[in-house]
Amino acid sequence: MDDSVLTSVLLPVALAIIMLGLGLSLTVADFARVLKMPRAVLVALAVQVVLLPVICFGLVKAFGLAPALAVGMMLLVASPGGTTANLFSHLAGGDVALNVTLTAVNSVLAVVTLPIVVNLSLAHFLGDGQIGLQPAKMLQVFAIVLVPVALGMLLRSRRPVFAERMARPVKLGSIVVLALVIFAAVWTERDDVLGYLAEVGLIALLLNVLSLAFGYVVPRLTGLPDRQAVACSMEIGIHNATLALTIALSPALLGNSEMSIPVAVYGIVMFFPTGLFAYWLSRRPARVVARG
Repeated sequence: MDDSVLTSVLLPVALAIIMLGLGLSLTVADFARVLKMPRAVLVALAVQVVLLPVICFGLVKAFGLAPALAVGMMLLVASPGGTTANLFSHLAGGDVALNVTLTAVNSVLAVVTLPIVVNLSLAHFLGDGQIGLQPAKMLQVFAIVLVPVALGMLLRSRRPVFAERMARPVKLGSIVVLALVIFAAVWTERDDVLGYLAEVGLIALLLNVLSLAFGYVVPRLTGLPDRQAVACSMEIGIHNATLALTIALSPALLGNSEMSIPVAVYGIVMFFPTGLFAYWLSRRPARVVARG
C-alpha cells in the first residue's frame, strides 16, 4: 500500500468513522453524569492518566525498547479509551453508563494529556521533537479527536432515530477500518515486522494485562462497587488504537511508521486477555458480584 494513501486517505477516514461513532453514542447527559459519580470518574482517570503511563514507562525501560518503539508505547498508553471498552464492559457485567462517561471525558482530556505524555517521551527517548504544544499541531489534535465526536453528538440530538439506526453499522465499520489500519501499519514496516513483533509483542501483552488488573483492583481498593470497577478496568485496558496510529503516521504530527508498530501489535493482542478477563468476570458466582 502506498504510504501517501495510508496517511492522507485511509487514516483520516478511519479515525473520522470511529470518532463519529463515538459521538453517536454520546449525549450531554454523559458529561453531566460526572457530577453523579465523581469518585468513580476521578479514580479511573487517575489510574489511566497518571498510573498507567508510569507503568508503561517502567516496562519500556525494563525491556530496553528501541527509542522509536518506546515512544510508540507511550503514545498508545496516552490515548483515551474507545467504544470497544463499552462492548467488553457490557459482556463482563460492568457499568456501561460509566464507560460512556469515562470515554467522553477522557477523549476531551486527551487533547491536553496526550501531547504532554508524548512530548516527555520524545524528549526522554529521542531528545527532540514536539507534538501538540505548538498552536497548529494542538489544533490538529483537537480536530481529529473532538470534531467528529461533536458532529456525532449533534446528529444524535437533532436526528435521534437516524443516529440510533446508524450506530450499529458505524460500530461495525469502525472494527473493519481498525483492522485495515493495523494491517496498513504493519505492511508499511513489513521488512522488519517479525523483529518488531518479537520485540514488542510481550510488552504489549503485559501492558494490557497490567492495565486490566490495575484498572479493576485500584477502584475496588478505593471502595467502588464491583460493576464500576469492571467498567474502569475495561476503559483503562482498551485504548483508541486508531487515534494513536493516526498520530504516529501522520506527517503533520509524528510521521514515524516505526512508532506505529507497538500500537498495531497492541491492537491485535489486547483482544485475547481482555476477552478472557471479560468472560471470567461474567462467569463469577452472582454472590461475588452482589457484594460489590
